[in-house]
Parts: sequence; C-alpha cells; structure tokens
Amino acid sequence: MFLRATTRKKDGKEHRYWSVVENKRVSGGRVLQRHVLYLGEINSSQELAWRRSIQVLDEGTRAPRTLSLFPEDRCEVVVPDESIVRLKLAQLRLERPRQWGACWLTLRLWQQLGLDEFWSERLAPSRKGTRFDQVLFVLVAYRLLSPGSEWRLHRHWFERSALADLLGADAALADIHTLYACHDRLLDHKQAVFDHLVGRWRDLFNATFDVLLYDLTSTYFESDPPADDEDKRRHGYSRDHRPDCVQVVIALVVTHEGFPLAYEVLAGNTADSTTLKGFLERIERQYGKARRVWCMDRGVPTEEVLAQMRASDPPVHYLVGTPKGRLTRLEQALIEKPWHAARPEVRVKLLAQDGELYVFAESRDRIAKERSMRRRQLKWLWARLKKLSTMARTRDALLMKLGSAQSKAPAAWRLIDIEVAEEEDGTFSYQLNRDKLRVVRRREGRYLLRTNLTESDPAKLWQFYLQLVQVEAAFKTLKGDLAIRPVFHQEEHRIEAHIFIAFLAYCVHVTLGQQLKALAPGLTPRAALEKFATVQMIDVLVPTTDGREISLTRYTQPEPELKLLLDQLELTLPVQPPPKITATQAARAPAV
Repeated sequence: MFLRATTRKKDGKEHRYWSVVENKRVSGGRVLQRHVLYLGEINSSQELAWRRSIQVLDEGTRAPRTLSLFPEDRCEVVVPDESIVRLKLAQLRLERPRQWGACWLTLRLWQQLGLDEFWSERLAPSRKGTRFDQVLFVLVAYRLLSPGSEWRLHRHWFERSALADLLGADAALADIHTLYACHDRLLDHKQAVFDHLVGRWRDLFNATFDVLLYDLTSTYFESDPPADDEDKRRHGYSRDHRPDCVQVVIALVVTHEGFPLAYEVLAGNTADSTTLKGFLERIERQYGKARRVWCMDRGVPTEEVLAQMRASDPPVHYLVGTPKGRLTRLEQALIEKPWHAARPEVRVKLLAQDGELYVFAESRDRIAKERSMRRRQLKWLWARLKKLSTMARTRDALLMKLGSAQSKAPAAWRLIDIEVAEEEDGTFSYQLNRDKLRVVRRREGRYLLRTNLTESDPAKLWQFYLQLVQVEAAFKTLKGDLAIRPVFHQEEHRIEAHIFIAFLAYCVHVTLGQQLKALAPGLTPRAALEKFATVQMIDVLVPTTDGREISLTRYTQPEPELKLLLDQLELTLPVQPPPKITATQAARAPAV
C-alpha cells in the first residue's frame, strides 16, 4: 500500500487530496490499484504518520506459498510419527467476512435465465483477458443487492461480497475503468436480450404476452441542462415533483405478470401522447401481429392512435382510462343503464357508443379510501384557514401563506371559495362550495374506461384494468430497490447503459418474484434476498506447530427459516470449497 495525492485547483488555490491505495496482483501478472481509504487534505505530520504506518504494515506482509495437504491415513508414509503436525486451536482466526448468500442466489437466477451464456457469446474478453460478461454480472448483482455508484462498487462493495469466490475471479472485475468500459459495450444488444428473455420466461413460467401494460415515468438529474441540443436530459413534466431539474422519460411495456417486454429512454420533454404509436409498431415488428390487449392510463393514447388501433387488421384491442370530462358528457346516458356485479365489492355499467364500449366502474373500497383522503385534507385545510383568519398579517404575507396551504392540500383547495380583501390589512373570507363537494362525492371511487374489446364480461374488463398496478409496481421497484436514477454518470450513452443494467436487475428481480409467488403471495423478492444475505463467507485460518497454516473458506450455515425457503424453492447450496495449506511467515528474529 502507498499514499497517492491528487491535485486540484479551486478558486485559484491548489489543493492536494490524499488516498491510501493498494497494489493487487491479478490474473495475467497485471497489477490493479484499489483505493482503500480516502484521507482528504492532510497536513505534513499526518502524511508522515500515515507513511510510517503503511511501511510497518508492508514489512510484515509477504506472499504465501501453497503446499500440499496429505490425507490423515497417509501421514505415516509421508513423515515420521514424531513429525506429524498439530493444530494451534487457541490461535484460530476468522478473517474477511463477506456477503455470500444473496450473491449466490443472484448467480443462480442469472444462470436460470441463460444470461451467462447469452452474454459470454456477445461480450468477448478483452486483449488483456477481461471477462466483460462477468463484469456485467457484477454490475447487475450490485444494482440488485446494494445499488450505488460504480466508485463505491470498485472501492468498497466488491471486496465485501463473495462474487470473486463465486466467479473464480479476482478484483480485476471491479476495476473502475473496466466497469465503465463494460457500460460502453451493452446498448447494441438491448433488443436481443429482451427477445432471449421472452423465450426463457415462456419456458420457465409458461408466460403469456396477450395483455400488455404501457406507462411512462421520469427520472431527474440535479444538474444544469446540457449544452448539446440533442441530449435527452430536458425539462418536462416531472412525476417526481422536481420540475426544477432536467430529466429523461422512460416508457415501459410489461405483461400482466410484470415481465418487461421493451422499454425506451426518451427526451425529458416528451409528451406521453406522442409515444404510443412508436411502441405499437415496435412490438408488432418484434413479435408479429397477434391479438393483444393494451391497457393504459388516460393521457397516453390520442384519439388518432385509438382510431388507428380500431382500424388495423387484425384490430389492436385496448382498455384505457378516460378523462373526467367525458364522464360529464356521458353521465345522463349512464344513469339509465343497470348495474352489473364485477366482483363482490365492485359493480359496473356498460354503455356501447361510437364503436366502443364504455365501462363505468364503482369500487366500494376505493370510495372509502378516496373519501377518507379528501376528508383528511379538507379538515386540515379548514383548520389552517381558521388559524390564518385570526392572524394579523399584511396582504402579501397572507397570499404567501395561502399559497403554501394550497400546495399542501390541492384537492381540498378546489372545494373552498376564498376571497381576499383588496385592503392591505390581510383579511379574507372563505366558505365551503357544496355544489363542488356533491360532484366530488358522486365521483369518488368511480372510473370511466373505454375499450374496443368485444369481450363484454364486466369482471374480466375490470381485472384487465387492475393489472395496470403491475407497471406501477415495476416503476416503484426500479426507482426504489434498484435506484435507477443515473446520478453518477455524465455522458448520455452511459446514462442509458446504467438504465439498461437496472432493467437487467429488474428482470432477475421479477423472475425471483414469479418463483416466490407460487409459494406465498406475501413473500417478496426483497424479503427473500435479505434472508439469503444472512449467509456470510469467512476465511478460517488455523496455524500449525510447524509454521504452516490451514486455510478454509466457508460459508455460514443457513438459519432455520432460510433452510425452509431453500426447500420450498428446491435449491441446494453447493459444497464447501476445499481447504488449503499455506506456509506462513517465519517470525522475524529480534534485532541484536
């Protein structure tokens, strides 16, 4: 190990930042430099102290020499009886605890999906022998198990995981330059990998792809807009409530079981209604013409696209949410229609009009939920207005307070009529608009859907629409568990590669979820990964009386609940690695 300084000029002054760096010899005789500790700006006395500590540490460190281990029943043939080595159990040591269980499960899922063979054929090793297919697996496992920056993966996480043991590799896989070089090789294979995964999901789960869910989300960057006009990072409608930040839009197509079929990274200012037509053509070109049902939220399709879907041969079926304004226009016609039971707590009305079928659905559970949310907001806002009315404030200060209250309770704000006096004394009046309240109460928990499906079973139509939660769950997983926000990249192609790696991690995540779903609906992939993560790998070192050392690399035994989960998943842990005998350093003789 040694100290390395990095010089940077800031505000006209030169700063020196220090790090402890370690040289590690990897395959091919190459030497990899790994950052061990970041020290920041240190003074000369601190620098000297660190150098002395490193020097003392390095003097006692030499490379071990591997020896042979003979079976116990042959010891008499190999050495005389008096020379048989005894173990110093009192000096037994446990070193390098690292996370093994979740890494092993991720590798099993990766192999079940055939992604190890898929990527080994497409990501050829470099001239130096770097296995980029293994580097990609490291990136995906990191994104699935402990998402963060590539710098953290290089500097900290890889050494704390058992990926090197599982892959039969070394720290060269986590070299920071290798990680970024892997990003640059991925995007050309994006379409091929989804074709491959569709086939694997059919084989593993008999997955069907006749109901497709389509939606969009956005992910933002806390940075200035790029100078390049072609860059996709743009200001637009932010679903993360960060309109002040540039963003990209992600459009996703998943099946009703949550398997992703395709996705696209779009410019941050892309309107939702302009994206569907391209995806319809892409899915048809990729998977052929077939009877598919597209489920979407309102605002995604335009009237022009819906007309094209109805007119295509064969027709492309859809079930889409409808804006509240259309409900006002059809309200009188719907009143005359009878109710049909779709589920015990859901009833619907069906209205055929203009070649489409309108479905007016009412959910009792949703009514109770939305009514409770509205009452809570209205109660808070009413109390806040009452408090503001007793305060002595200027008119400008009052307007600021009212604006803050509106931002916290926007739905309740629309139900109250507020008049602010023109005088500067900051007085105002407010009252509940009961006509608006009656309209809101009448529409709580009620939805208007439209479809061109000939299927008129209310229960089936309602079930189709409820499946939209799968795409919302996919976005929640990508943004939460997998941290899809590419905040650690500056170049556009690496931003897209980062999102691609996150989607590969989601494919592994949803595969595990599908296996767990058959066992228990409440057992989530994240809970299973946390259980597997309790299995650690440890190096057990036992010194002998003749100066050698027995090294056993062992993973800890699973807890009872994990054994039960392994049994249910029909998984068998691999055998423990074989032991090694290494020659230790002879104790240095004291100076005379």
